[in-house]
Amino acid sequence: MAADGASKLRRQLEAPRFEPALYVKQLSQQSDGDRDLQEHRHKIQSLADETAQNLKKNVYKNYRQFIETAREISYLESEMYQLSHILTEQKGIMDGLTQMLLAADKEQQGSRHLQAAADPDAAFLSLLLPREAEEHKQRTLTTLLEKVEGCQDILQPPGRYLVYNGDLLECDAESAAQVQRVHAFLMNDCLLVAAWLPSRRGAVRYRYDALYRLDSFAVVNVKDNGPMRDMFKILMFPDTRVFQAENAKVKKEWLEILDQTKKNKALTERLEVEKEAAEALLLVEEEQQHQQQQQQRPLSPKTNPFDEEPALELVDLSLEWIQELPEDLDVCIAQRDFEGAVDLLDKLSDYLSGSGGQPGVRQLRGRVEQRVRRLTDVLVYELSPGRSLRGGPRATRRAVSQLIRLGQSTKACELFLKNRAAAVQTAIRQLRIEGATLLYIHKLCNIFFTGLLDTAKEFEMDFAGNSGCYSAFVVWSRSATRLFVDAFSKQVFDSKESLSTTAECVEVAKEHCSKLSEIGLDLTFTLQALLVKDIKAALHSYKGIIMEATKHRNSEEMWRRMNLMTPEALAKLKEEMKGSGITNFDQYTGDDCWVNLSYTIVAFTKQLMAFLEEGLKLYFPELHMVLLESLREIILVAVQHVDYSLRCEQDPEKKVFIRENVSFLYETVLPVVERRFEEGVGTPAKQLQDLRNGSRIIRVNPESTNSFV
Repeated sequence: MAADGASKLRRQLEAPRFEPALYVKQLSQQSDGDRDLQEHRHKIQSLADETAQNLKKNVYKNYRQFIETAREISYLESEMYQLSHILTEQKGIMDGLTQMLLAADKEQQGSRHLQAAADPDAAFLSLLLPREAEEHKQRTLTTLLEKVEGCQDILQPPGRYLVYNGDLLECDAESAAQVQRVHAFLMNDCLLVAAWLPSRRGAVRYRYDALYRLDSFAVVNVKDNGPMRDMFKILMFPDTRVFQAENAKVKKEWLEILDQTKKNKALTERLEVEKEAAEALLLVEEEQQHQQQQQQRPLSPKTNPFDEEPALELVDLSLEWIQELPEDLDVCIAQRDFEGAVDLLDKLSDYLSGSGGQPGVRQLRGRVEQRVRRLTDVLVYELSPGRSLRGGPRATRRAVSQLIRLGQSTKACELFLKNRAAAVQTAIRQLRIEGATLLYIHKLCNIFFTGLLDTAKEFEMDFAGNSGCYSAFVVWSRSATRLFVDAFSKQVFDSKESLSTTAECVEVAKEHCSKLSEIGLDLTFTLQALLVKDIKAALHSYKGIIMEATKHRNSEEMWRRMNLMTPEALAKLKEEMKGSGITNFDQYTGDDCWVNLSYTIVAFTKQLMAFLEEGLKLYFPELHMVLLESLREIILVAVQHVDYSLRCEQDPEKKVFIRENVSFLYETVLPVVERRFEEGVGTPAKQLQDLRNGSRIIRVNPESTNSFV
């Protein structure tokens, strides 16, 4: 039946026209309660797990075939790419020959007719030579890249050509140990690093490793020091790569060509921006001239001057601070001046607010967006859990505030909470377990709840204007409380501490948790819900210990009066009973050091009252019936024992003594238990009242006021 139900559910979920919303609605209407929904949820979860396992098995089964197929596809793609470029190169050669022949024919015809016709041919050839040089550079780059595996997209950007290339040896940035042999391709706008293949496949000699834009890294010379010779660094935040040239001459060439290529690229971009700015100014002048002409022209009656579209508000992009803004952003990021970088971005945003689609603005925004992404990456790295966590929540304020200013409050909230979660885990893990358990719990609660309180205050300060992030903080607080409870339970409950120690530890946790209410955060119910299972187990365990000890004492019961031997011991017992709420214990004491009660009843009373007090310290509403039933079962063991002893005892004197113990149990101990329970909980203990009132109490001897059966 279970298999049929699972297959039916699978077919229903795999139906082509399956509607989740309608399915959930029908399921909610048909279910009898929460249990049916939970069972159905478990069925769907087990079905999902089974499907996931089947997918994993199929993937593992065909994994080797997938690898081989992907490898063959890569080989075929490389060969097709090479063939395509060979055909392109052949076509270029044929086109070049055709153009040369056509040029020769035109030259001959011009020489026969007009001698002046030679000048256009010379101009044509002068224009043809630079284009052929550029095509030659592109063909050279294509030929070289055919030897690199996995770089088919390198040639897609128009105008990209090869500047310089050569073999280098990559070394470790810290130990200077050799890492791998690489081949670097410097192009006019980027740097390609390819690793050598140990086993060559055809024309392919290298494997694609990394591609860096020229404006995304800095080149630093490394001074020769012992074996560290002919080296230079490539700095890309937060990484650093060190390369070693073949000799000093090659290293010098690399440094000079890299520096010159970066300058050429920056100059080209600046000229393009100035060109676009000049075009924008020309448009402004033309628009002004057009407006002047319109003003000088008389208006016709049918013309409405308000029907004309307003002129586009253009901004001057040739200002010095605009031109230097990308470089200034790079400097601010490198110097960790995050506030200065965001201030520059705000200034630029205000300046370009009314520019609309002005030429040049889009390109400027594109260059600035690259810096914004780098700045965001640096701020994200500052908030990553791998960074130092010793500064507390305030150490994250700088990065969080700048991310919020960049319009990424959601990411800032997520990273802030991840950072604090790592801090909580680290603090709990570093807390040394030594000495008494209660001392450890005091330290644990102080570290966790103080840190949580500081985090909440810092969160409220950083995200004061982002109310949507507060729900994320509440969810994070619950997950952090789970981490605390895991460490708490492992030390308190797993180590089988006494109930008194457990109660003191839980009480300490409750006191610290209540301090969060001063900021409006109440995690009391979360803490109770996470602890209820372990507290129930502790109450049941200690209840069993008391019942076993009581039964053991009952088996050795001789029904004799206690002799405490010394007045000090008697005084101590009186204080213990008075502290438990039994104020009339003096009437059960005799001359000297005698007590007119059995040792079993006295020991049971002390354990019962101690269990009640510790249980009230652990109490919250979910534990009401657990505590009440535990008290009832413990009391029932003593009641059954005295009832059995009273029925079976034949000695009249002992019978009278048993009746005195019964009187103490029913008229003194149980009322105190009921009253103390009602004071601690707020509701009467009806089950205990029924237990006391349900017993048969018959006055046997009118002269003895304490004789019961």
